[in-house]
Amino acid sequence: MAENRTSLRKVRVGKVVSSKMDKSFTLLVERVMKHPRYEKTFRTSSKLMVHDEKNEAGVGDVVKVMETRPMSKQKRWRLVEIVERAK
Repeated sequence: MAENRTSLRKVRVGKVVSSKMDKSFTLLVERVMKHPRYEKTFRTSSKLMVHDEKNEAGVGDVVKVMETRPMSKQKRWRLVEIVERAK
């Protein structure tokens, strides 16, 4: 039953922009969209506040995050794994 519930949560992959806060960081998620009328493709991005319990992620890391309960006013995501470390 627990496996079913986690599959409903959104998962995003993005790049860490800022990790100066304690137990949190800011993630930049980019996606490619197509304009509904003119069909030109363009990039759009959004910033997410992510909860990082062990302060593992650093600036430039590519990470995977999952939707979770509200941790604070802005934090609604938590770190799942670090896909790629910054070079």
